[in-house]
Amino acid sequence: MRLGVLDVGSNTVHLLVVDAHRGGHPTPMTSEKDQLRLAEHLDDAGALTRAGADALVRTVAKASRSAEAAGCNDLLAFATSALRDATNSAAVLARVSSETGVALQVLPGEDEARYTFLAVRRWYGWSAGRLLVLDIGGGSLELAAGRDEHPAAAASLPLGAGRLTREWFRSDPPSRREIDVLRQHLDAQLEPVARKLRRVGEPELAVGTSKTFRSLARLTGAAPSSAGPRTRRVLTDVGLRQLAAFITRMSSEDLAELEGVSTSRAHQLVAGALVAEAAMRALNLTQLEICPWALREGVILRRLDTLDGTAQIDRSAQDSPGGLGRLTTYEARCTG
Repeated sequence: MRLGVLDVGSNTVHLLVVDAHRGGHPTPMTSEKDQLRLAEHLDDAGALTRAGADALVRTVAKASRSAEAAGCNDLLAFATSALRDATNSAAVLARVSSETGVALQVLPGEDEARYTFLAVRRWYGWSAGRLLVLDIGGGSLELAAGRDEHPAAAASLPLGAGRLTREWFRSDPPSRREIDVLRQHLDAQLEPVARKLRRVGEPELAVGTSKTFRSLARLTGAAPSSAGPRTRRVLTDVGLRQLAAFITRMSSEDLAELEGVSTSRAHQLVAGALVAEAAMRALNLTQLEICPWALREGVILRRLDTLDGTAQIDRSAQDSPGGLGRLTTYEARCTG
């Protein structure tokens, strides 16, 4: 079947169209991205502004038309940190549904961690042993660990690269004091979660996913994206510390000139590096493998697991309430 996956994140709204079947490898067909930066459209009360909601409705409607044109049998649409945190998220979601026909579901942070963990497990297989997975988004940091497809421990913290940039930096580049204060905050936030994850056991493979980790790895010498997704890429603690010392002295305009750094995300690269550095320090990690699969692939895989030709229930919604719930066809979602 052809699936459309619509990921409404803090920075980007991303439509990924894949051809897939149960037990098979999802094959990407098309990809469409829009830089909305929804998290920057939250007002002082934490509500998504009218302008932000308008932009979201337009973008979701455009993605729905693209999915229909691509021949998608289903559109799996979900939102993460920005809408999860918005105080008016229920009203915004109702408006999106009413005006676009797309049932946008908000994923709880721990579900994000679980779906991402599933994707990483499938990518590396059972031979990888006990996994520890880190995912830095725009609004949150997800962590998960375990030996199975469902992690034994999962957590989500409000430590996304975009959020920290907005909340902790007032200058560009950030001052030495701003960096030191943020590092102290990160260490304090990560300590209890690190204890929880360590109780699962020593990881046999530690993995980083997301654009932030890919950019950091690229800047420390990993192969470019043109080398293909199956090329091994790693991020070491030594390389990350050296990189952080370098980029914390650069403006976002200068950072955007670096290879592997997108202009739209350059301003949050420093915060992303500090989160990655703090997480590796808290978890005593010297190296992370960089996995090309993350949340979107996890959502696809979990949905495919539920398809047996008759049953159309996503049992991950029972494993973690508030997940993507019942599977409906693309046409049903658009017509109500």
